[in-house]
Amino acid sequence: MQEFKRKLDFKDEAAKKSFFLFGPRQTGKTFLLNHLFPQSLCYNLLHADVFLGLSLRPETIRERVAAGGIKGPVIIDEIQKMPVLLDEVHAMIESTGATFVLTGSSGRKLRRGGANLLGGRARTRHLFPLVFPEIPQYDFLRIINFGSIPSIYTSDDPAEDLTSYCGNYLKEEIAAEGLVRKIESFSRFLQLAALTNGELLNFTSIASDAGVPPRTVREFFSILEDTLIGAMLPPFSHSGKRKAVSTAKFYFFDVGVANCLAGRSAIKPKTELFGKALEHLVFTELRAYLSYAKDRRELSFWRDRFGHEVDFIVGDSMAIEVKAAALVSEKHLGNLKMLSEEIPFKHRIIVSMDSHPRKIGNIRILPLRHFLESLWGGELQD
Repeated sequence: MQEFKRKLDFKDEAAKKSFFLFGPRQTGKTFLLNHLFPQSLCYNLLHADVFLGLSLRPETIRERVAAGGIKGPVIIDEIQKMPVLLDEVHAMIESTGATFVLTGSSGRKLRRGGANLLGGRARTRHLFPLVFPEIPQYDFLRIINFGSIPSIYTSDDPAEDLTSYCGNYLKEEIAAEGLVRKIESFSRFLQLAALTNGELLNFTSIASDAGVPPRTVREFFSILEDTLIGAMLPPFSHSGKRKAVSTAKFYFFDVGVANCLAGRSAIKPKTELFGKALEHLVFTELRAYLSYAKDRRELSFWRDRFGHEVDFIVGDSMAIEVKAAALVSEKHLGNLKMLSEEIPFKHRIIVSMDSHPRKIGNIRILPLRHFLESLWGGELQD
């Protein structure tokens, strides 16, 4: 299996501080930790024997730490499977000074079940699917169709593996944890959420199509966020002259997962679906970059009540439009110019399928690869 050098690295920090590491299943949390901390003591709660043993005697970890000789942080994989262990971890941090890395693919049970979140004694990091600088010979058309979950990106049958992943993820993260009463209703909702990925949320419309009350749709979206399957993109509200909408958008964590759930396949350039997938891809790269770089600028979008829209706003310093056009022209610049009249963005960018970077006035036209190189190279910071 191909190995990827991940951008997330907190090896030095983990010698002094404990961490929560959150990320959806198969994004590579266990592999990353094995690479960063090859000699660490590790408890994987997905293994039935480990889970059973710690269920009967959770103090086993405390006894093992007390025996000494442990190198690196103690790793507990999928901590949400047994939140009671957090009390043991808390006690050990206080009494022994040991550090821990606690991974999870769902934060719902931890946040909503009254679990001990260690009261600031642990920092939080997130791991995302593969991003541009992690992938040698970056194949963006493959990602547009199948996403960048490591095992699926490298698969010899990504369509089949993606279908299995979506089915198993739904079963394991939603059904097995008892988060919804009727998995059939949730499955219908999940497809509708994927079909409206990246669009303004309309809870009433989705509820009507899914056959559930709007309040249930709101709860379902909350479940998707808590289980790391997707994230809300809030509206940018700092423009004054042109009244902006107050409705958020929702994006799945991976382009391929959204495609699979929506029943989309064989997405090709010069189609409407290609434009939507390209926008989604830029969202995933921006979100991962801001997290890995510890960049605290908020990611949002702008849309006014007349439908003028700019796809992504980063803090108040960067505005980005995504266009699938092979040659961006003056007609594509209107919305970005309109918003820029109010907000003096340092970076005004259109990400496109152009063959070469250009500049029209104060707006940069960047082919996808050039944009990603600039983003991950730190050239688009404040």
